[in-house]
Amino acid sequence: MSFPKNFLWGGAVAANQCEGEWLTDGKQPNVTDVMIGIGSKYPDIKWNEKTRKYEMALQEGKAYLSHDGIDFYHRYKDDLKLMKGMGFNCFRTSIAWGRIFPNGDEIEPNEAGLKFYDDMIDTMLELGMEPVITMSHYETPLHLLTEYGGWSNPKLIEFWKRYARTLFERYKGKVKYWLTFNEVNNLLKNPFVAGSILTIDDPKDPSDPIGSTTEKDKWQGYYNLLVANAETVKLARSIDKDAKVGSMMTASSVATYPYNCDPDNVMGALTAQRFANFYFTDPNCLGIIPGYVKRVWKEHDCEPEMSAEGLQLIKDYTVDFLSFSYYRSSTFEKGVTNSSDTGGLIGKENPYLTGCSPEPWCWPIDPKGIRYVLNTYYDRYHLPLFIVENGIGLDENLNEDGTIEDDFRMEYVEDHLKYIHEAILDGVDVMGYLYWGPIDIVSAGTGEMRKRYGFVYVDRFNDGSGTLERKIKQSYYKYKEIIETNGENLISKWASE
Repeated sequence: MSFPKNFLWGGAVAANQCEGEWLTDGKQPNVTDVMIGIGSKYPDIKWNEKTRKYEMALQEGKAYLSHDGIDFYHRYKDDLKLMKGMGFNCFRTSIAWGRIFPNGDEIEPNEAGLKFYDDMIDTMLELGMEPVITMSHYETPLHLLTEYGGWSNPKLIEFWKRYARTLFERYKGKVKYWLTFNEVNNLLKNPFVAGSILTIDDPKDPSDPIGSTTEKDKWQGYYNLLVANAETVKLARSIDKDAKVGSMMTASSVATYPYNCDPDNVMGALTAQRFANFYFTDPNCLGIIPGYVKRVWKEHDCEPEMSAEGLQLIKDYTVDFLSFSYYRSSTFEKGVTNSSDTGGLIGKENPYLTGCSPEPWCWPIDPKGIRYVLNTYYDRYHLPLFIVENGIGLDENLNEDGTIEDDFRMEYVEDHLKYIHEAILDGVDVMGYLYWGPIDIVSAGTGEMRKRYGFVYVDRFNDGSGTLERKIKQSYYKYKEIIETNGENLISKWASE
């Protein structure tokens, strides 16, 4: 009845949201460096008529908080000790591609960037925490977009292979768990951050920063990313036999429920699941490009250029496990347009869910949905599943005595762990639970510090002010108790309810 003995407990962050020092030690900009959160309408780039290319165009007066983050670049040793203080046995972060290959297309890597991650990974290992490393967490070098058009260009596969080989050879024997592309299934909804896709040749309007991206560009990026994922698995198996490679999805969209039993809504929910999620997980986990994708290509004349060799790679080199984020569920009702943000799909309000995260974000809270996701994925793929993001952002400030009481956060965590445990009892192979993010960092979606997820408070604010001092919240000790007992304290609590 307990959580598995080897269960991985920890937390997760991303380089672009916490490290800061965005142009230090040779690093060059990545795609998220030109945005105030990925929910921004347009990236801050401009068309240069003379060069016929886009270029970075940061706007004076804007607070690009991610450029400084929480100074994890200099404070990671102390921050990782705080994480270990909760009993973490693993920690997820990303390696910023632009620290290793600043523009993405260099032949030789940047030693200063590799040395930084040498020290960070060694610190995790010294503290007894298993590194879980995301290779690309919305961090494609900006140059690969402005010069090559992003992942719609097959040249990026070779650049990626060089990067992947460098990481596998450098950290062989140190990093066991690798994630390829963070929430890559956001490609169709947000091609800029998930696929670095922005057509730069002959834009529709030089004043329009989204250029002339077409559906075929997105689907070409889709195919190229599938090949790159397979090449990553192939490289890892040839370089480090102990390494495990997983793909990483935003899985909230799996929990898209038909609003009622109208067959149109049932089919619509299935279609939403497919084109928000399964269209990537099917190739990565089963090695097949689904028929419903090929139907879209045929009916909309947007089939990408593919090769027999690439398709064989996709078939032969599927992932070792599937990792995902889960924040909320959604509904589908015909006639209602589903939108999305970093939490997942947004449909018609579900009348059976009574809770939501506090204003101003108001994400519906559905802990049972994570059991649904786990069972759906496991029934479909029979692969180990790794929850690498789940958490809640709150608008918090210190009390007069310098403390933060965040019972609401722990209620959220405990409720989700209850249904993760139920999925384990259902027979699902769950590798671990990583809370997002265990220390306050810059929000990916909104680019602000106000939306705080952490068990550790960071003194920084939306205007960029603050001392960066770290303060432990009440939730820190409660999560510590869960980890120390391997969840047994929760199981006892649930049994008595």
